Amino acid sequence: MPGTIPEPLVVAVVGATGAVGRTMTAVLLEHDFPMRELRLLASERSAGKTVTVGARPYVVGLATPDAFEGVDIALFSAGGGTSKVLAPEAAARGTAVIDNSSAWRMDPSVPLVVSQVNPDDLEWHEGIIANPNCSTMQLMPPLMALRDAVGIERVVVDTYQAVAGTGHKAIVELEEQVKAHAEGRPKVASVYPHPIGFNALPHIDAFLDNGYTKEEWKVVTESRKILHLPDLRVSCTAVRVPVFVGHSEAVHVETRDPITPAEARRLFAAVPGVVVQDDPATNLYPLATEAAGSDDVFVGRVRQDPSIDDNRGLAFWVVSDNLRKGAASNAVELAEVLARRGWVRRASARRPVGASGGRPA
Repeated sequence: MPGTIPEPLVVAVVGATGAVGRTMTAVLLEHDFPMRELRLLASERSAGKTVTVGARPYVVGLATPDAFEGVDIALFSAGGGTSKVLAPEAAARGTAVIDNSSAWRMDPSVPLVVSQVNPDDLEWHEGIIANPNCSTMQLMPPLMALRDAVGIERVVVDTYQAVAGTGHKAIVELEEQVKAHAEGRPKVASVYPHPIGFNALPHIDAFLDNGYTKEEWKVVTESRKILHLPDLRVSCTAVRVPVFVGHSEAVHVETRDPITPAEARRLFAAVPGVVVQDDPATNLYPLATEAAGSDDVFVGRVRQDPSIDDNRGLAFWVVSDNLRKGAASNAVELAEVLARRGWVRRASARRPVGASGGRPA
């Protein structure tokens, strides 16, 4: 992103020993984020451990309210319960919190932001900013491009989500089930209700009364908030698949105005951080194995949806690394925007309480 950060900041990573927390720390270094001090924080279970960041060892501190004294930006990836307790404490001490849990996403006073889609929403933060769900995150850049060019009427998305979204225990369980299959042993499930090895589970998070899971409903509600389309019609089916890292999505969009696949490819390619890979004749399309380790969102298999009249339907395939762009990299990118635009400190300190601050209707 253009621009420079005026001065080094004090940055904290909460949940620093988890998969996303470790990735957040790695991305801060990769982006050369100017830090005067880096504080790695975690729960009592992990506090006191030593982790290496770059070539330097860090002792992980205990995440308490007082640990945020003097912290400019805190990246949270420690679960909703921890965020509910500690994020307001950090914000009260002048820290800008970028939270990766679902705790604050649908709070109307908290901006929910994808860095290249709605960064201006960061201006009205009051100390807490929400990072979207990983499956929502990768969907937003291509949908933004369509919204701005031809309008969006309806979105149907099916997600094929990697086990890394559940955490390290799920990665280990998949590895063990692959070994068990190769050796002719029974596959034992403990993380998921059924074995994930060589399987597809249409069950991510708890089921709601409407028959959707919480994961699926996050895509519905978060998409509306990020795109500033409160009445957008969205339906989602979320499936866990035996992939280690990288979520894939089959997307069907009904647009307001006609659009061709060629036009859509040009729109997608013009979005920063979106890479179009779409040449079926050479077997070129996005793959989870190739997206892993990248901050980009990959789009391919762009085609007309013949079930929608007047060339107002598109189908396409979206893939991204759920640990990076789906969580850690977007959080760091939001921190960069805050620092470059001078929005680190709470909005309430810059404008009268109750002022709109540019908040979308």
